[in-house]
Amino acid sequence: MLVDLQGPWSPLLGRLALSQIPYENPILAPLFVVVAIMGVAIIAALSYYGKWGYLWREWLTTVDHKKIGIMYIIIGLVMLFRGFMDGLMIRTQQAMAVGPDAAGYMGALHGYLTPYHFGQIYSAHGVIMILLAATPLLVGIMNIIVPIQVGARDMAYPYLNAVGLWITAAAAVLVMASLFVGDFSHNGWFGIAPIFELPYSPGVGVDYWMWVMQLAALGSTLGSINILATIVKMRAPGMTWLRLPIFTWASLATNIIALTSFPALTVALALIGFDRYLGTHFFTAGLGGNLMLYTDLFWLWGHPEVYFVILPAFGMLSEIIPTFSEKPLFGYVTMVLATFGIAGVSWAVWLHHFFTMGAGPAVISFFSVATMLVGIPTGVKVFNWAFTMYRGRLRFETPMLWSIGSLFLLLVGGFTGMMLAFPAINYMVHNSVFVIAHFHSMLLMIVYAIFGAVTYWWPKIFGFKLNETWGKAVFWLFTAGTVGVFVPMYTLGFMGMTRRLDYVFNTQWQPLLDVQMLGIAFYSLSVLAFLGLLYVSIRDRAKSWVSHDAWGTTHSVEWMTPSPVPFYNFAVVPHINARDEWSWRKEHGFTDLRPDHYEDIHMPKNTGIPLILGTLTLLLGFGLTWRIWWLCALSLALIIAVIIIRSFDTDTGYVIPADEVERMERAHHERVQAAVGLPEAGVPGGVTAYGQGNKPAAKGKVGAPGSGISSPEGSRA
Repeated sequence: MLVDLQGPWSPLLGRLALSQIPYENPILAPLFVVVAIMGVAIIAALSYYGKWGYLWREWLTTVDHKKIGIMYIIIGLVMLFRGFMDGLMIRTQQAMAVGPDAAGYMGALHGYLTPYHFGQIYSAHGVIMILLAATPLLVGIMNIIVPIQVGARDMAYPYLNAVGLWITAAAAVLVMASLFVGDFSHNGWFGIAPIFELPYSPGVGVDYWMWVMQLAALGSTLGSINILATIVKMRAPGMTWLRLPIFTWASLATNIIALTSFPALTVALALIGFDRYLGTHFFTAGLGGNLMLYTDLFWLWGHPEVYFVILPAFGMLSEIIPTFSEKPLFGYVTMVLATFGIAGVSWAVWLHHFFTMGAGPAVISFFSVATMLVGIPTGVKVFNWAFTMYRGRLRFETPMLWSIGSLFLLLVGGFTGMMLAFPAINYMVHNSVFVIAHFHSMLLMIVYAIFGAVTYWWPKIFGFKLNETWGKAVFWLFTAGTVGVFVPMYTLGFMGMTRRLDYVFNTQWQPLLDVQMLGIAFYSLSVLAFLGLLYVSIRDRAKSWVSHDAWGTTHSVEWMTPSPVPFYNFAVVPHINARDEWSWRKEHGFTDLRPDHYEDIHMPKNTGIPLILGTLTLLLGFGLTWRIWWLCALSLALIIAVIIIRSFDTDTGYVIPADEVERMERAHHERVQAAVGLPEAGVPGGVTAYGQGNKPAAKGKVGAPGSGISSPEGSRA
C-alpha cells in the first residue's frame, strides 16, 4: 500500500504543481530562459535548413554503432559541461563564504547559495560526473572502436545498442528536468541512510536521484551485454584471444564488471523505492532496518564502478603510447593479466574508504590489504607504459600529451590512494577534502585519457585531424586548471577542511580557496579553447584530410579501414594474421592488396523503436518521480506493447549489393586521393588489405592480389 505523502497530491498531476517550478530563483529562472532560447534557436535552425528528415534518418533512428557512439559522446560532453558548472558553483561558493564577515547574496547568509541549494548542487555534481559524463564518454568510445578493432561490421545487437543509448539519454534529460521542475537530492551523490527516507526527505529530490540512477544503470547494463557479445562472438577470422588489441581487452574486463555490479546498484535503489513508496523500512534503524546494509549494497557497485571507468582509460593509453613511441606495446601478456587482476580485485575493496564506519579490526584489515593489492597490477601497467616509451622515438603530439598527463595523475591518485588504504591515515582524513582531491585525481586521469582518445581516433571517424595548435592550448589550459584546483585541495585536506562545506569558518584557508578560483578560471578558458578547437578544425578540415593511417605509426585493425569509416566498416571482412595486424601488413607490404570481387553485405535497418522506448522510459521516470500514477501505467503499458510489437518484426535487415559496395569503395578512394594527394594504388577502397578467403594465412602470409576474399561473416540483421 502506498505511503501517505506530506503536502498536496492530485490524481491528474500527482505532486506536480506550479509551486514546484522555481520561477523566483535568481539562478534557475534566468537559466531556464537561456535554455529555452537555445532550444527555440536549434529548432528554428533545423527547420530553416530543412534538416529534420536528415536528423531522423541518419541519427535519431540509426543503429550504426559509430553514430550511436558519437551520440553517447555528445551526451557525455554536455553532461560534463553541466557537471563542471556545478563544480564551479561549489568552489565559488566556498571562496565567497569564508568567515563570519562574508557577504551574502540572493537570499544566502554567506556567499550566494543557500545550504539546501548547495546540497543539491553537490549531489548532482557527483551523479552527473560519474554516471552521465564519464560513463557515456567511455561507452561511446567503446561503441565506436571495439567492433572495428575485432573486425566486425557492427555490434552483436545493433537494436539493443540503440535502446541502451536512448535510455541513457532519458536519464540525462530527467536530471536536467530537476533543474527547472522540483528539486534534486541534497544527501550526496551516493545517498546517506536514513536521510533519503521519506520522513527526512519528503520532497521529490531523492526520487529524481533514484530514478536517474536506475535509468543510467539500465542503459549501462544493456550496453555491457552488447559489447561482451560483440567481443566474444563477432571477431574476424584469425582474431584469436591473444591477438585482441589491449583496448578491446580492457573493454572486455570493463563490461564484465558492469554486467555483474550494476545489479547491486539496482537492488539498493529498489529497496529505497520500497521504503519511500510502500512504507517498508530496509534502511531505518529504529524500525528494524540496517543503515550499513545500504552502504554495503551501494559500494558493492560503487567501487567496482571506479575500475569500470578506469580500465577503458588504461586501454586507451595502451593504444596511444605505442603509436607515439613508434614501438610495440611492452609486455602485452602481462598487460592483459594486469587488466583482469584489477577487475578481480575490484570486487574485494568495496569498503576500502570506510574504515570509520564501525567495522571490526578483521574487516578493516581485509579491505586495507585488498586496497593495497590493487597497486600491484596497476604498477605493472605503469612500468609497461614506461618501458614502451623507453628508447622510443617519442612524438609529443596532442594525444601523447594527454596520455602523459593521464599517467602523472594516475601516479598522484595511486600514491594518495595507498595512503588512504592505511586505516590510521584514513581515520584522520576520511571526511576531509583530501579524499575529494584523491578521487578527482583518478577521475581526471580518466578525463585526460578520454580527451587523448578523442583526439587520437577523431580522424578515423571524421576523416580529418583536429587542429594541433588549438589542441595543445586546450591541454595546457586544462592542466593549469587541474593544478590550480587540486594541489590546494590536497593542502586544505591536510589542514583539516572537511567536505560538503557551504560555509567555510576558518579564514586561514582563504588564500588556498582563492588559488582554486584561479584554477577554475583556467578550466573555464579550456572550455572556450575546446569550442575554438572544434570550430577551427571543422572550418579547416579540407586542409587536414587524412587517409586510413592518420598518425603513420598506428598498429591495430581499425587503422586498416578508410577514414572516415564507412557505415559497413569493412568492404570485405579481413583475415587477421598477427597481434598488431596493421603493423604486420605494413612490414610485409600487404597494405594495398585488392579482392578479385566483392560480395553482398547484410546490414541492420534503421528503426525508430529505440527512440520511442527511450521517450516512454523518460515519461515513466518522470511519472514515478512525481507519483503521477496514470502516466506511469500508460507509459509502462506502451513500453510493453512496443516491445511485443517489435518482436514480431522479422524484416530488420537489408542487403547492400556487391556492385554498390565496389562503387562506394572506389568513390571513397577517389575522394581521399583528391583530398590528400595519395598515389594511385589501384585498389577499390585503396586502404584495406584482405586475407585469402576464410582460411588462416599460412605461416604469416596473406593471399596474393586477386586471390579471393573473406565472406561477410558476422553480418546480420
